[in-house]
Amino acid sequence: MGITKKSFGVTKAGEQATLYTMENAAGMKVSVSDFGAVIVDIIVPDRNKNFVDVNLGYDNVSGYEGNAPGYGSFLGRVANRIAGAKFSVNGKTYEVAKNDGENCLHSGTKSYNKYMYEVKTSEMEGSMSVEFSRLSPHMEQGFPGNLDLSVTYTLTDNNELVIEYGAVSDEDTVLNLTNHAYFNLKGEGSGTVLGHKVWIGADKITETDAGLIPTGSFLDVTGTPMDFRTMKTIGQDIGADYEPLKQGFGYDHNYVLNRQDYARSVELEDVTEPTDEFLCLQRVAELYEEESGRVMEVFTDMPGMQFYSANHIDGVEKGKGGKIYHSRDAICFETQFFPNTVNIPSFPGGRLAAGEEFTSVTIYKFSVR
Repeated sequence: MGITKKSFGVTKAGEQATLYTMENAAGMKVSVSDFGAVIVDIIVPDRNKNFVDVNLGYDNVSGYEGNAPGYGSFLGRVANRIAGAKFSVNGKTYEVAKNDGENCLHSGTKSYNKYMYEVKTSEMEGSMSVEFSRLSPHMEQGFPGNLDLSVTYTLTDNNELVIEYGAVSDEDTVLNLTNHAYFNLKGEGSGTVLGHKVWIGADKITETDAGLIPTGSFLDVTGTPMDFRTMKTIGQDIGADYEPLKQGFGYDHNYVLNRQDYARSVELEDVTEPTDEFLCLQRVAELYEEESGRVMEVFTDMPGMQFYSANHIDGVEKGKGGKIYHSRDAICFETQFFPNTVNIPSFPGGRLAAGEEFTSVTIYKFSVR
């Protein structure tokens, strides 16, 4: 139990990276690194108390310096897509990197998963935390405002991985933070997740064009392959003749979460000291792998969630232990503001006024059935 740390290698710039491992009373372990504030390992039991790592990734920091898929990544200043790689704040237009055709994805090739972070650790009864923080200076990645930001990973004795985001800017700016962990509840490197079952509490997805840029409208999931309101396998409808699935080469869509319809209380005393920020946490998704019995529930206070079936893993690059990961060997649940919110005023959030404190929480809770 507790937090341990060890060397995670040296970056190309000569920076020493460190791996911090939290282990709770139940034997669950979560490892995170100060390079990129990435989630490296999530080790959880099955129904027979066999522990495996359910998070795709790499063995050392050199892998995360590349990390084209974004395994375990903390992403910002604006996660997901920005149409035309530009946006306006207070009437001034800002241009950012075009790394997804004519659009910007996850703020360009150097998202927040490629920077070194300052670290604070803490241990308390029933939980332990690792906090990463840094200053993202004005015009870094092309975004206005000096942004003080932090991401804190907390492991509780209830097998909850709690992610808390915090940020404040000295100028009006745009903001959308998420984590891009790739989950396989049979274990990373164990093959396809198409047999995993999923429930998502959402009646709608954001409609997109062929480049996966939201149009500002919504699509009702009723009667479509996008409907996960009744639990089903990921593979059941992924190959259906349906235009949004063709656009995404599988699931790669933002779900508009039914936060009021699917409310479920969280025992906040088991997560952290209750504050106003945590009162909107609701259960929005569940992942289940029948053979192992592992279950992962997703709780968040965000309005959207990108559901991504790892369609673009190339099947060439080596991951942990030299394993080769392939397309659809994992699934992502990226809680977020809607993609391209910065350019669609009718979408919620995505903008941060000078001096305003942004906070958000997502929980991945693991259990067995």
